[in-house]
Amino acid sequence: MVRDLLIRGLIGGLFVSSFALLADVLTPKSFAGLFGAAPSVALATLLLTLRAQGSSYAALEARSMAAGAIAFSLYAYGVCLALLRWPQRVVAIVSGLLLLWAAAAALLWMVCCR
Repeated sequence: MVRDLLIRGLIGGLFVSSFALLADVLTPKSFAGLFGAAPSVALATLLLTLRAQGSSYAALEARSMAAGAIAFSLYAYGVCLALLRWPQRVVAIVSGLLLLWAAAAALLWMVCCR
């Protein structure tokens, strides 16, 4: 358990550093946080899953991550469109569209990950 946490920390740190260097080269600089967090943690988790559970389980996890990313993209797009139209209703829009995220994630998971 502790060994896996240390390995996850080292792999995650390497990926975070790599993505931070990549984000430093790209513009706009707001990509730095995006590239620094999610991809590096996902890759570290997939590498550990591959080692512990095997390739078929890691492939299932990768498909699940992709489905979640697509669902989040739909959510973010919906929030952007709604906030352009109703900028004063941030809490209602963000909270309400969480249902879109959950529904899209569940549907995509049922289609590609079962």
